[in-house]
Amino acid sequence: MFFKFMKGYRLKYIFASISIIISSFLSVIIPIIIKTSIDSIIGDKKIEGRIILSFFNLLGGRDYLREHLYIVALLIVLITALNGLFMYIKGKWANEAAEATAKNLRDSLYSHLQRIYYNFHVEAKTGDLIQRCTSDVETIKSFLAVQFVEIGRTVFMVLFILSIMFYYNAAYALISISLIPFIFAASYIFFKKVKKQFQLCDEAEGEMSAVLQENLTGVRVVKAFNREEFEIEKFEEKNRTYRDLLLKLMRTFAYFWSSSDAMCMLQTFLVVVYGVYLASKGAITLGTLIIFISYIGMLLWPIRQLGRILSDMGKSFVAIARINEILKEPIEDLSTGLTPNIEGNIEFKNLYFSYRDGKDVLKDITFSIKKGETIAIIGPTGSGKSTLAYLLLGLYDYNRGSIELDGVELKNINKNYLRQNIGLVSQDCFLFSKTLKENIAISTKNVEDERIFEASKIADIHDTILSFEKGYETQIGEKGVTLSGGQKQRVAIARCVIKDYRVLIFDDSLSAVDTETEQHIRNRLKERSKDTTTIIITHRLTTAHECDRIIVLDKGTIIEMGSHDELIKKGGFYRRLWDIQSQLDEE
Repeated sequence: MFFKFMKGYRLKYIFASISIIISSFLSVIIPIIIKTSIDSIIGDKKIEGRIILSFFNLLGGRDYLREHLYIVALLIVLITALNGLFMYIKGKWANEAAEATAKNLRDSLYSHLQRIYYNFHVEAKTGDLIQRCTSDVETIKSFLAVQFVEIGRTVFMVLFILSIMFYYNAAYALISISLIPFIFAASYIFFKKVKKQFQLCDEAEGEMSAVLQENLTGVRVVKAFNREEFEIEKFEEKNRTYRDLLLKLMRTFAYFWSSSDAMCMLQTFLVVVYGVYLASKGAITLGTLIIFISYIGMLLWPIRQLGRILSDMGKSFVAIARINEILKEPIEDLSTGLTPNIEGNIEFKNLYFSYRDGKDVLKDITFSIKKGETIAIIGPTGSGKSTLAYLLLGLYDYNRGSIELDGVELKNINKNYLRQNIGLVSQDCFLFSKTLKENIAISTKNVEDERIFEASKIADIHDTILSFEKGYETQIGEKGVTLSGGQKQRVAIARCVIKDYRVLIFDDSLSAVDTETEQHIRNRLKERSKDTTTIIITHRLTTAHECDRIIVLDKGTIIEMGSHDELIKKGGFYRRLWDIQSQLDEE
């Protein structure tokens, strides 16, 4: 699954891998040149190996090089420079490919998040999602840029160096690698242990980010209810948990590096002591001793780095798993389905709905709305009023029963088409960090200014916008923090009415405006289109009583339905609410 994000850049990874192999090869042959120079050019030993002999003959032969040792020195400098060049090429291509892969991954994540079912976003923590889309992607990018190609370098170096060491002296080679299995085992154990710790750290960081995001989003509520100290304590608790987990991780790192350092130094000590002993006995040459000391440094470094590579790999696997949790979430099918002519006739038949806990939120809901009708839905908090609106928009799928839109089952209608014909103004009036003009026109493309002005007039916000210094070009902050609650709601209404929706749903979206302004908005909506079906979810009975019909919900069921006069005569729940609100208004 993951490698599909490398599409278009896999060749760069291949070239980066080839470059690092060439670089490793150049690093490995330098000690061979030094050994041959000491033993056979400065010394009198016969040059070992036909390839090495041919190479030195190509440079002029032993006698010539003995008189011109600077050629060997220049050769080593040249090889070192080439080594640096190929390391640069490796870094350039690997980083370009890693950055491109990270971009593809971020694009895919963002695109997938837009298409995931609504209930996922309701349950997910925003801060944690942000961390997965940023920090986790950066972790993967870092691994791809460095450790991914270093794995190939490590394998090549180990195999190549071991083959040369065994070629020169098998017994000495065995002594030289005697502790390497223990170093590798320590790296493996470290990898297994640190992977879980990385996961706990990532989860703790996600929780801390979620608290921070929640606090910054609700800063006005925090200040209004004097909750600063509580929020500080809550953040400090999450921060303390994250710090403790991170310190535990650092201690694990410190233990690994110190123990691996000790084993590496012990291995080097064995190589030097045993090599000096063999050289003093004449069992090996001085050049062989030098090549073994050089190679053990080259060998121990990648083996020792294997712990870092494996730990980074573990962290990357955790990041990949966290990202994959999002990418595995099923997405809405927005593009298939019927596209019937929608006029605004709606019918709910024996509808049942429950969230993931299985408890019915709506039970046996049955009613119909005719084209152009205005229906009010009232009821206590938690009675399922908003859920009805979300079901009508296809944000949730109902469990039993049906919803028909002009005789067509809602589940069979193309969701993109459905949402192009049903407009929702929710009680949570989210505004983007854009200009007022851009916020109002966000649901339409290439809209003329006149339509924006008309929608603003319907929402009774036009004059208010013109009172700002920059008018419709006024930039507003995140979630419209520069606007009052009523102003934000009216901008949200303008954003909705700019399109000719066949069905309009107001989900308690007029609660922040005064009764007179609300009446102006409703009158203008009626004047614009008498054929629009309107559903008003409200707690204000002064709003509901003018609607064609009123539906009263309680605990997920319809307990009353009828016109204002009919429900008043009935003397039930609605009548009691009306009497209470009337008394409060008189007082």
